Amino acid sequence: MTDLTEITVIGGDKTGLIANVTTLLFERGINVEDLDQAVRDGIFRMTLHADTSEMVCTEETLRDALSDLGDELGVDVQVRFPSDRETKQIAVLTTKESHCLEALFEAWTNDELGADISVVIGNRDSLEPLASQYDVPFHDIGDEKGSPDEDELLELLERYDVDLIVLARYMRILGPNVVFRYEDRIINIHPSLLPAFPGAAAYRQAKEEGVRIAGVTAHYVTTDLDQGPIITQRAFDVPDDASVEEIKELGQPLEADALLEAVQLHLDGAVSVHRGRTSVRQDADESDYQLGMTKQAREANPDRPVDGLGDALADAPEMEDGDDEPADDARDEAAPDPSDD
Repeated sequence: MTDLTEITVIGGDKTGLIANVTTLLFERGINVEDLDQAVRDGIFRMTLHADTSEMVCTEETLRDALSDLGDELGVDVQVRFPSDRETKQIAVLTTKESHCLEALFEAWTNDELGADISVVIGNRDSLEPLASQYDVPFHDIGDEKGSPDEDELLELLERYDVDLIVLARYMRILGPNVVFRYEDRIINIHPSLLPAFPGAAAYRQAKEEGVRIAGVTAHYVTTDLDQGPIITQRAFDVPDDASVEEIKELGQPLEADALLEAVQLHLDGAVSVHRGRTSVRQDADESDYQLGMTKQAREANPDRPVDGLGDALADAPEMEDGDDEPADDARDEAAPDPSDD
């Protein structure tokens, strides 16, 4: 499959934006393969994927042309060519919980990511010592209440030339101005088996609802809270007498595991998103990844009974009267011979 160039347009909702961009591309021999648009809170977003392999200009010329068009229309235009970078850059967003950030750092230092963690950004400064331990820049963008400055966040993401944003238990909702710019490039970990228990206090919700099985979900972030395309999930049993804190302790290792797996799937280019659902690409080996339960858990599940027996019986030919009696010759063969006595 041809690698596609991604073009993102963000700004105020104006007439003719799509036509202006697509016309510019057509004039340079660029074929548009996919286009998606949305408006949220007055912010327009268009994400376009195009085949630039036979374009009649250089990459730099196209960047400049799209940038000039963006200035003319009053919108921000971002261009990402397949050849832009061999090693992708990750920004990790955090609040106070360290377990997911620790798992990402360990995988990075063990060369298991195939990408660099270039910056950690928090709405609290709680995890700055952990980032310093790995010699990674840390930026606190929260005020005294932990409310983040998203303009500062966007400036940092641009400064560090970020390819992927990982929310490692970042306890704030990202606004459309951020989400639209990094669509399908923001991964979050949520402590429930979505779509059950979205939003805050998911483990408490699981306790209150009395579930026997709880879990965690790594998913792409959209402007709809905890409703983005699901990448990986993990599940665990909830003991009858478990407290919320004990449930949390059971879930945290799985949060780190599912988040790390989702990040690796994304960085390997093994997962794609279409119409709100993820799938493993045809050229990727699904057995290399744990999307849901372990192989042992799947094998422990029973494989029968399943629907079908009722239909089979309904389709069987009906017996006529007397068909349930054995044939005369059969009775003769089965009856004992008095002479045997």
